[in-house]
Amino acid sequence: MPLQIIHGDITKLSADAIVNAANATLQQGGGVCGAIFAAAGERELAAACDRIGHCAVGEAVATDAFRLNAKAILHTLGPVWRGGESGEEIQLRACYRNCLQLAGSMHLNSVAFPLISSGIFGYPKEQAFSVAVSEISAFLSRQEMNVFLVLYSEKPVDASDARYRPLNDYLRKGVFANEESETAYAAAPVCAAPAPPASKKAILNPMRAFSSSLIRALEQKQETFSQRLLRYIRERDLIEPEVYQRANLDRRLFSKIRGNPSYQPSKNTALALCVALRLNLEETEDLLRRAGYALSPSSRFDLIVIYYIKKGNYNIYEINEALYAFDESQLGA
Repeated sequence: MPLQIIHGDITKLSADAIVNAANATLQQGGGVCGAIFAAAGERELAAACDRIGHCAVGEAVATDAFRLNAKAILHTLGPVWRGGESGEEIQLRACYRNCLQLAGSMHLNSVAFPLISSGIFGYPKEQAFSVAVSEISAFLSRQEMNVFLVLYSEKPVDASDARYRPLNDYLRKGVFANEESETAYAAAPVCAAPAPPASKKAILNPMRAFSSSLIRALEQKQETFSQRLLRYIRERDLIEPEVYQRANLDRRLFSKIRGNPSYQPSKNTALALCVALRLNLEETEDLLRRAGYALSPSSRFDLIVIYYIKKGNYNIYEINEALYAFDESQLGA
């Protein structure tokens, strides 16, 4: 189900389907298309494409994968960039959407995409990347599938991009997440005037209530990561598929966490679930501690996640785009 952004050679990847950025006649071309033909077997793949004959812009067709480590090749024709006023974005979105729908109809569980149209077709890389992430994430909100966006050349987004200026400012300040609570603590009075003594009878009922609250607090304190996670899900009236989809996690991994009270997730997985539950910083730190982790003011990865939580932005894909731009590992996946 998750989306993972990786650098590498798409022909070396193991996935049920490899997407080819094709031309209209499905003939061998350059770039990604030429590499896929060469890796799959030029003669066999050309013969399969000849039997289909044509692919319109935004559509998708399938052939056998031949020598690739995949079950199928999905061929799609992306738009040529003509300045952005000729329906290019609509056509590019159709490429991703139709490939994913075709993969679903073929009962394929994983798909690897190149960054369609960003080569000789001239689509600006940053815009092509944004369209790809947006369309794939929209599909994953409705259907489970493992999707890879495989980038071969330079990064389409970078930490120096204008949209990351506020985040860069935050990172330069090196401000830790708990600055508000630390300020509040420092402002608190050292001591308060003593309250007048209460009668023994007045003390009994509050003591019983305090004892009950203490028991509940101790029970919650002893909860494991998995137990506290499931309690958060119940308290927020969430359904589990909604949570692992928001967390960019595979259903099978979530099932392991759910079924084992002592499960020890990775820090990236734990943080992804904090984001999916839309926890505030105090709740995030508490849930992380139960998995044996902490947020560090010296970790750029931690500070980026903190920044988005403080902003109330719990979109896992936007957070992962920022982590990718800053060369940090991604949440979930």
